[in-house]
This record gives sequence, C-alpha cells and structure tokens, in this order.
Amino acid sequence: MYSLDINFLKDRPEYQNQTESKVKGKRQPIQLGNLIPVYIGLGVGLVFPALVFAGLSFLEARTAELTQETAKLEEEGKSLDGKIANIKKIKAETDGINSQTKALVTVFDQIRPWSAMLQDLRDRIPNKVQIETIKQIAAPLPAKGAVASAVAEIPSNPAGLLEISGFAISYGLVNDFALSLGQSKFLNPLETKIVTAELVDAQPITGFIQPKEDQSKGKIKPFQVVKYTIKTGLSSVPASDLIQELEKKGTVGLVDRLRNIKKVGVIAQ
Repeated sequence: MYSLDINFLKDRPEYQNQTESKVKGKRQPIQLGNLIPVYIGLGVGLVFPALVFAGLSFLEARTAELTQETAKLEEEGKSLDGKIANIKKIKAETDGINSQTKALVTVFDQIRPWSAMLQDLRDRIPNKVQIETIKQIAAPLPAKGAVASAVAEIPSNPAGLLEISGFAISYGLVNDFALSLGQSKFLNPLETKIVTAELVDAQPITGFIQPKEDQSKGKIKPFQVVKYTIKTGLSSVPASDLIQELEKKGTVGLVDRLRNIKKVGVIAQ
C-alpha cells in the first residue's frame, strides 16, 4: 500500500514568507554595465595627477631655461654696465675739454688788439687835438660794503675802460673828439664822457713855443690850450663780430685766427 505524504506547510503563509526572504537574501549577480561610472571616476582620478605631473615637469624645464637666460642677461648687463661707465667717463672728459675750449675761445674772443684800437684813434682824432697818455683801467672786482662806495663812480664794464688825456686848441675840439670816440666799434658810446677840460698854459710837448718876455713891450700873455681827460668803456662786442672792422685796421693775424675758429665751429658763424 502506498501512503500519501502531503506537506501542507508550503501552503501556509508563514512558510511562504520565509522562503521569499531566503530568496531575497541571496546576492544578485553584478551587471557589467553598472561599473562604467566607476571606470570613469578612476580614469578622471588618474588623468588629473598625470596632467599635474606634466605641468610641473614643463614648469621645471621652463624655470631652468629662464634661469639660464637670466644668468646670461646678467652677464651681458655687467658687460653693458662696464661699457656705459666707460662711455660716461669719455663723455665727462669730452665735456671738460669742451668747457676748457669754450673758456679759451671766450677769452680769445674778448681780445682787443692795441694796434687796431690805436689806428682807430688816429682815424678819429680831430686836427689840433693831441693825445698825451692812454691808460687802460681793468674792470673792478665785485665790491662789498664800504668798498662799494669807493668804486661806485667806475662803470662795471667787464671789458674795462680807457682813459685818454691830452691837449686841444679849444673846448669844441675836445667835444668833437668825444663824440667821434662814441662812434667807434671798439668803444662803448654809453660810457664815453669828458671827465675834465680846463685851460692851461701850453707846454713844450704841445709844440707851442711861448713868447719871450720883452721888458719894453711889457708882459706877454702865454698861449693856452685845453687839457682834457676822456673816459670811455671798451665795447663788449665779441671780436668775432668785429672781423671786418679789425681787417680795415690792419689786424690780419687775429682776423685769420677768428675765421679759422669759425670754420671749426667753436664760434657760431
């Protein structure tokens, strides 16, 4: 005889719940498609360090290159500093030579040759006017305090003054001589003036011979002339501007030198 073994437990709700829970408790198989984000994250995580490493390597190489260039430029800069120092030294020496040359030319350009000035006086002196002495007065140094009043009457002409003394037949001739001196290129008309003019007995130097006294005719009045003193300032016009006038007065040597200096360019044309 056969016996039927029927398990009615499977039909019970408690048993079914336990079976379902056991089935759910088993691990589900992992699908490959679910790992793509992981791979992407790993790839990104590896790319960034690689980029950083490559950037650092490039920066290090570039830094080394720039360091070499900087060292090279510093060496060139030192060399240029030496050249600049030499250039400045040469420039300072050139400036010193130019200043000395300018000073010498300035002094040379203020020369008033006496030969030309005396010839100019000969051309301007009226007849019957004699020159006894010609004295050159140097320009006074800057005065201070009480000394200033002592030299106040002397014009502060840097070129200096001339004092001309002599004899003339009349006051009119002395005045004509002073006016003629004021027209000279070598003299300053603003500083030309008659300082003294007075009648005196004619001296032998004038060429007059005083008459001898004759007791029978009584006392004879001696000849009289005007003794004068004229002061005039030397012109401050540079000699290079008086070339034509100097040439007229026969100062050939100075004229040639002035023209050569102008050709060189030390004096403006």
